[in-house]
Amino acid sequence: MDQTLRDASEQGNVDGLYSSIARDPKVLDNIDEIPFVDTPLHVAAAAGQTQFAMEMMMLKPSFARKLNPNGFTLLKNHKDLVCAQGRGGMNPLHYAAQTGNLNLLAKILRVCPKSIQVVTNQSETALHVAVKNDMLVAFQLLFGWLQRTWFKNAEYWQRWTLTWRDVDGNTVLHIAASKNQLQASSFYCVF
Repeated sequence: MDQTLRDASEQGNVDGLYSSIARDPKVLDNIDEIPFVDTPLHVAAAAGQTQFAMEMMMLKPSFARKLNPNGFTLLKNHKDLVCAQGRGGMNPLHYAAQTGNLNLLAKILRVCPKSIQVVTNQSETALHVAVKNDMLVAFQLLFGWLQRTWFKNAEYWQRWTLTWRDVDGNTVLHIAASKNQLQASSFYCVF
């Protein structure tokens, strides 16, 4: 990682991050190719730059799983960062639901189960995000996790998540029906 990007990461300078990307659009991809590396996400988290780290998680969620030279990942060592919200109120679980990244979804739920309770600025749960983005498999994983979870008040959170209305007044079922997603709608028959 070049010194400019390292400095931006340590200082929490999001504009500096985007300047680095403007200079070299593949700068983050090049870092991601290195097997063991301190990514800008690792550097920002170590410096306590939560906002910068969240921006980085949205741009390159694979950095959260990447091992640094000491063999540590952020998912194991910075659980609070995994639950933090970034742009638009999205947390990493929302992003993983949006992109359909099942591996990341499962890891986030294991590390930070309370992230299922977080809603975006549009009042969307991760299930809303998955259905709106036609990520049925991500929806199925989230729905199945809600049914199997054993954390305190799990039944309440299952019901709350499935009946929660976004800013337009839509539940996940409303969105699934409007998008003609019969498979997603059929899950509610089980519920």
